[in-house]
Amino acid sequence: MIQIQNLHKKFGKLTVLDGLDLTIEKGGIFAILGPNGSGKTTLIKCLLGMVVPNKGKIEFQGKSTLKKWDYRNNLNYLPQIANFPSNLSVIELINMVKNLRPKQANEKELIDLFGLNPFLQKKLGNLSGGTKQKVNLVLTFMFDSDLIILDEPTTGLDPIALIYLKDLIKKERNKGKTVLITTHIMSVVDELADEIVFLLEGKIYFKGSIDTLKKQTNQTSLEHAIANLISKQYTN
Repeated sequence: MIQIQNLHKKFGKLTVLDGLDLTIEKGGIFAILGPNGSGKTTLIKCLLGMVVPNKGKIEFQGKSTLKKWDYRNNLNYLPQIANFPSNLSVIELINMVKNLRPKQANEKELIDLFGLNPFLQKKLGNLSGGTKQKVNLVLTFMFDSDLIILDEPTTGLDPIALIYLKDLIKKERNKGKTVLITTHIMSVVDELADEIVFLLEGKIYFKGSIDTLKKQTNQTSLEHAIANLISKQYTN
């Protein structure tokens, strides 16, 4: 599904991705983890074509993504911060995004799921952060795509909406979709992820199952396993 080879990215003198190699097979939930500044967001933006790497190769479904755009019609992306036009209503935004994508949308079921019917005519600038995130989720999941990228999807969600989101992610995985998640909520990772990819200073220091990481670090919780992994890299 995704093949990344020798990926390099610098911003000025700062090296963000340093010869990164990563293969993600089709199907499953993959959590991309790492402390702030580890390169997670830059990696995702390179995959989306929003950042051009200085060096390296990225392939999606066997084809290079560099200087290409049509491949993005077969992926869905939820950004960490939903910067919506404040003067548009929720339904106007949904219809606008539907008109931009060549795929059939299935927004009604998602609107019902996240309880957004009372907000459809309200301006986006008047919504709470949690309600905006629910709109963000509708926009992300209403198209049927092979790859779903979720950058901090739990931000601002109430406990009920979080349960719905987790069930939705599992449902997509069961359809054979590939889901990439970045999050700081380890309980979500522990519950959902089939594999984790741990980044530090632009390099991958672990890729595999959560159970494998726990055994490797001799820890029983994911939080402690990650902390142990970080401490080992800084003490070596």
